[in-house]
Amino acid sequence: MYQFGLKLWSVNKNYIDIAKKLYDENIYDYIELYAIPSSFDDYAHLWKSLNIPYIIHAPHFMHGINFSYEEKLQDNMKLAYEALKYADYLNADKVIFHPGIKGDYKETARQVKMINDERILIENKPYNVAVETESLSLNDVCVGYNPEQIKYVLQESGAGLCLDIGHGICAANSLHIDYVSFLKEFISLNPYMFHISDGQINGTQDKHYNIGKGTFDFNILFSLIPENAIISVETEKSSKDNLDDFVCDMKLLRSFCKSK
Repeated sequence: MYQFGLKLWSVNKNYIDIAKKLYDENIYDYIELYAIPSSFDDYAHLWKSLNIPYIIHAPHFMHGINFSYEEKLQDNMKLAYEALKYADYLNADKVIFHPGIKGDYKETARQVKMINDERILIENKPYNVAVETESLSLNDVCVGYNPEQIKYVLQESGAGLCLDIGHGICAANSLHIDYVSFLKEFISLNPYMFHISDGQINGTQDKHYNIGKGTFDFNILFSLIPENAIISVETEKSSKDNLDDFVCDMKLLRSFCKSK
């Protein structure tokens, strides 16, 4: 049986009560909590009070971590250890990191190895960045977009893999490769867990659509995902007051599981 996770940010205290209610109703199995930098003192105790299993997602490049640049080492370590502090406090057994953008995947492996924490998972990325900023263009290439780079990082650092299905599909489309065979290459690296959402099956940009709002074929995707997998649901939330979208996503995902 699959284990499904609700993805929230550490500052989402508006969802705390409903998250507890849905967990008690067995709608999902754990929370994947994105650790916003400098949020620990104000928010960590709120999540601790729920007594729910957690996986932590560390900040990514939009919040300052980019392991692929040597000059970012000091900032990377500071933010990484704050994410690990969340994991310690909430008894999370895994912490997910993005491998970086525009830099060197071998530098990513070096820095992840320096952290030296067996809880670390590395998440694969699309080929191109999803957001344009002052320092990034939509043509900039992400680190960890293919199985070869991810395999190197895992082998050199000792980290595990979080396979983001949508990222894999986007990268395959950018590379003009069949997405099914591309995902199978990643799965051969024995992911500890998965991320899932809907999106455009021929697209190159990650969309995080709610299930059924895009064109992903979930019958195909669940034929690839191993039985008993851990799967975080990374879909949009249209309301600040409820998680109705997520409840609908879970109903659809469980229906695909039953038809497998």
